[in-house]
Amino acid sequence: MSDETAYGQIPWTLPEIEHGYGDRVHLLADPVALTLLAQLGNGSCQQPAFNRILERLYEQLFLAAANALLPRKAVRVPTRMAATHSSAAYVGEAIDRNSKVVLVGVARAGTLPAYQGAALFNELLDPAGVRIDHVTMERRCDADGAVVGVDHSGSKFGGGVDGALVLVPDPMGATGGSMSDAVDLIGVLPGRPRAIATLHLIVTPEFLARMKADHPDTHVFALRLDRGLSTPEALAATPGTTDGERGCNEIHYIVPGAGGLGELINNSFV
Repeated sequence: MSDETAYGQIPWTLPEIEHGYGDRVHLLADPVALTLLAQLGNGSCQQPAFNRILERLYEQLFLAAANALLPRKAVRVPTRMAATHSSAAYVGEAIDRNSKVVLVGVARAGTLPAYQGAALFNELLDPAGVRIDHVTMERRCDADGAVVGVDHSGSKFGGGVDGALVLVPDPMGATGGSMSDAVDLIGVLPGRPRAIATLHLIVTPEFLARMKADHPDTHVFALRLDRGLSTPEALAATPGTTDGERGCNEIHYIVPGAGGLGELINNSFV
C-alpha cells in the first residue's frame, strides 16, 4: 500500500444508539461517558472535579468527531526499535496530520471545551492548522424565565474555513436556537468547510428537530439524549420515530438534564 493512499472516503462506523433522527445525528453508545456524565449532573459534583470530568467527556466527543470526519491516509512511521531493526515501523492507517480544525467557543459554556479540544488537536495534528474562534451569545428570557431568543453580542473569527473541520462544542443542546445562530455565523465565513459538527453532553428532541430544520448538513454528536418529559408511548419507542417526544420544560431547561452548566464551569452563578 502506498504511503500516499488516501482513506478519506472509507466510512467509519461509530458505536451509536439506534434512533430515527437521521444519519447526521450521532448519539454515542459509550457506557463510560454516560457514567461520568451522570456524576457531572449530580448536585454533589463541584469544582475542581467538575471541569476535570468535563474534559474527559469532551475528549470522547472530539475523538468521535475526529474518527468520523477527519481524512485518513496510509503512513509508515519508524519506531524506536528502528535503531536495532531497520524495518521497525508502524505501517497502516492514521489521521492526516495536515488536516485543519477550527473550534468555535460559544460563550459562556462552550469556551472551556473549545480550549480543551484545541489542546487535543494540537497533539493530533500540525498545530499550524488548529484555530479557536469565539462567539458571544446570551439567552434572552421573558418575565417568567422562559427562553424567548438569543442575543448575539459579538464574535471573533480568525479567518476562513476552507477545507477545515469546524467543531462547535456546547454542553447542553436544549432548544437549538443559539447553536443554529452560531452555525449561521460560520456559514458566511470565506471558504467551504470539510464539515461542521456540533458537540454536546446532552441534547433534546427539540434541539435535534431545530438543527435538522435549519442546518440539515451539520453533524450533531452527543453523549446522551434527554426526553424525560415525553409521553409514555414516546419513551417506549425508538428515539426519533414517534410524536410526543419532549426534553425541555416550560422555561427551556433540559429534563432530566444537568442544571446550568455554564454557571458550574465558570463557578459564576449569575
